[in-house]
Amino acid sequence: MALLPGADGGLSRAQARPTASIAGATVQGLPARSPVSSRQEGRLIVINGREQTARWQLLPSVGGNPSQLWLPLEVLQGQLGVASSPRVDGSLDLEWFGRKQLVPSSEQRSLDDEVAVDASPLLQAAGVRLQSDGDRLLLEMPMPGLLRVRASPPGADRQVVLDLDGAAVVRQESGQILLGLQSTASQRSELQALGVAVSASREGLLLRPRGGGRVLTLGGPDRVVFAIPPGSSAGGTTAASPAAPPLDPRLQALLNRSVQLDRQVLPVGSRRMLISSVRFDPRQSPLDLRLLTRPDGMQGLTSLTALAQQEQALVAINGGFFNRVRRLPLGALKAEGRWLSGPILNRGAIGWQPGGLPSFGRLVLQEQLIDERGQRWPLTSLNTGYVQRGLARYTADWGSGYQALSGNESGVLIRGGVVLQRLNGAQLQGGIPLGNEDTLVVGRSGVIPPWSEASRLTLSSQSSDPVGQQAYVMGGGPLLLQAGRVVLNGTAEGFSSAFQGQGAPRTVIGSDGRQIWLLTLQGVDHAGPTLGETAAVLRQLGLREALNLDGGSSTGLFVGNTQTVRGRGVAASIHNGLGLVPRGGRAEGNRAGDRAGG
Repeated sequence: MALLPGADGGLSRAQARPTASIAGATVQGLPARSPVSSRQEGRLIVINGREQTARWQLLPSVGGNPSQLWLPLEVLQGQLGVASSPRVDGSLDLEWFGRKQLVPSSEQRSLDDEVAVDASPLLQAAGVRLQSDGDRLLLEMPMPGLLRVRASPPGADRQVVLDLDGAAVVRQESGQILLGLQSTASQRSELQALGVAVSASREGLLLRPRGGGRVLTLGGPDRVVFAIPPGSSAGGTTAASPAAPPLDPRLQALLNRSVQLDRQVLPVGSRRMLISSVRFDPRQSPLDLRLLTRPDGMQGLTSLTALAQQEQALVAINGGFFNRVRRLPLGALKAEGRWLSGPILNRGAIGWQPGGLPSFGRLVLQEQLIDERGQRWPLTSLNTGYVQRGLARYTADWGSGYQALSGNESGVLIRGGVVLQRLNGAQLQGGIPLGNEDTLVVGRSGVIPPWSEASRLTLSSQSSDPVGQQAYVMGGGPLLLQAGRVVLNGTAEGFSSAFQGQGAPRTVIGSDGRQIWLLTLQGVDHAGPTLGETAAVLRQLGLREALNLDGGSSTGLFVGNTQTVRGRGVAASIHNGLGLVPRGGRAEGNRAGDRAGG
């Protein structure tokens, strides 16, 4: 579940056209250019034979405008390899094998809990065939041939370039890259010699470059580009299909002693829920509950597997909400006393100290800047993608720099409590570096920071709830249980009625007063539990405290080297998570230093 602004009630979250069968009629091209007669929609998308749960809508043409195919952005990015880049005005630049599409913010919508766009122009340009079959949407791409393998000279990260004779499916998950293309044995041997594990399947070419890495698609001609790190020596891999790694022996040694794993189906009314849970007592276990974030700051998404592996977590779940368009956090994140991202909208949060049970509550961070005359200036937010009118604060924990998130911003750069520089909108749009001691205050929607250069300012910061005083904090929402009672009030936390009433896969952190529970809940033959059903089943399990985290496609559970739960059948990119890390592992403070040093 990744949000558009307004998506959850208060957040601002040259090829021949193939034939396609739509509602029994054979037409030319995709529905963006096809005479679709009536609205069609469903909850299953099949891409070259691989099925996943995801909403889609096929809308007929109106007033001479072409018909539209609305797909979740996460599907385009994660399952096809479409790259997206946000603009300051909220619009999106999409690109796939050199085919480009601009999507204004007014042409982005929510399908349940996912950001969706009309993808028909982009898919048609790449030669995708489409067929609707009841609840299912079938997308088929021809499998192009691999023409040539190229690589940059050894040294730093080597760039590997695959030249293709057409666009292909590009799916990246858990360090593996699936390319929907045809290849020869000699081409696969070339890749192996570069240090890339390779195997061929009916779906195409499966690669596992050491270190994973970002995959790019380029056009003119069609190409796939990825990097392999130094040390990937020739002949160091085999053509065997990458197998799932065995359960981490450190976790195996703790099972049924310090850690309990469970997977069960429980009835909730007339429906059934699949519940996966991990339980441990932090006061007696050799594991610590750890916040999982990218080492380079708050900007960007990654996989749950990557987040877990970078911190050597034995178990992990996805964490709080985020804006998928901008790839920014929408809720509280705090590690070792440092606010990486502040809370929003008085939403539910947990706070904890290492080795202790978490506390649960609703949280606001109340911050003010006090000038030399004693006048207090309220700050609306800290290090967040939640954009609103007023003065917002950003620090080096945001990343190595800040770039404007809205139009017509102004700001001041503060260092050591002194205003160093006033900044106009053009400077903020160009980007401002943030050093370890820097604070950037940004004014939005006509609010202009009032201080002149050399002014001295003092920060006052306090939390509305003791949860925020803990060394570690994660926000989510809504809060579900407190002291054994259902306290669900999504409206008070800024969630829309549609969000509150829908069924979806869920991720939850809770406590029964003795242990911490990490849980995922999925529907058996249905979309998933509502928030009310989630609270009810948690009480049934004996929990006394519980907080809903991000859900939908973001829902994930990583156990001992493998992501065992994928909310809607695929491992979606996420912003942050929670992990169980062996005590004495890499310290959070070191990671915070990495971020601040940018």
